[in-house]
Amino acid sequence: MIHTSKFHPPWWAPNPHLQTVLAKLLQRTRIKYRKERLELPDGDFVDLAWGLPEQNDHKPLVVLFHGLEGNIESHYMQGMMAALHLQGWQAVLMHFRGCSGEPNRYLQAYHSGAIEDPQYVLDLLRQRYPERPIAAIGYSLGGNVLVNYLAKHPRNTLCAAVVVSAPLQLSAAADRINLGLSKGYQHYLLKRMLFNWQQRLRRHPQHQTQVKAYEIKSLRQFDDKITAPIHGFRDAEDYYQRCSGLYLLDKISTPTLIIHAADDPFMNDSVIPDARDLAPAITYELSRSGGHVGFIYGSPWAPLYWLEHRVPYWLAQQWPPYLENA
Repeated sequence: MIHTSKFHPPWWAPNPHLQTVLAKLLQRTRIKYRKERLELPDGDFVDLAWGLPEQNDHKPLVVLFHGLEGNIESHYMQGMMAALHLQGWQAVLMHFRGCSGEPNRYLQAYHSGAIEDPQYVLDLLRQRYPERPIAAIGYSLGGNVLVNYLAKHPRNTLCAAVVVSAPLQLSAAADRINLGLSKGYQHYLLKRMLFNWQQRLRRHPQHQTQVKAYEIKSLRQFDDKITAPIHGFRDAEDYYQRCSGLYLLDKISTPTLIIHAADDPFMNDSVIPDARDLAPAITYELSRSGGHVGFIYGSPWAPLYWLEHRVPYWLAQQWPPYLENA
């Protein structure tokens, strides 16, 4: 079933672009964290960021996955990790390869369907904390990755999961972000993606490529010329088809909350599933507005972030002993 979200935008941020941009500009929360480097089985690494002060091993652990080119400094990460800490829970962010401020070792990095690193991290955390409740939150690209993980590993280590503003139909999202004002977001992301790609190329001068960075003008072109070939896909459309989480929602057995705004400027209605395709374990909340990872309300001089209330409350419902504090 698809539920109508209770979120309502304020008068001063009624449209998706204001929701998306102001959510970033007005976030003042800053958290302290410690880094931990994990060496991966294939010889590369990922960096974790543990929120401080760390909670004891009996408190729930929430693993976060950021969006495209995100990191610990992303506004939504700072806010949510602080909100989780207020509940007495431990938050830890897994940076995707190359997103923690240092290029990863291999030419391959991460993409919307790459679940090997999250699987490794989640399995490792379960080994460390065999009795601890563990949940996960994925934003945007990280949300699509999380859907892929949940569907392909139904007997996973998580007791709950949350997916926010995820481009569950990747091809449609790539087309939408190349239109109108959304091109501004594409330009911002593409600039960072090309910079990181060139950083990796410097580590691998033996790699022969005919791709010229200045010729790539869209996310679809980047995925067609770079993401797809270096990760084993035929082209961008093959990558999008094989990794879009929309087609996997009926295979999820972990209690999962999906939050999406119908006016998200990164995507169109193609990412919204048919209610008949949702597994019983999924709670899908659709808001008419909210932008992309926005969902701000309150007053402009004291903005509130709805996700920082809704997500912890829903997680607490999955852990009844912690509900009274949510």
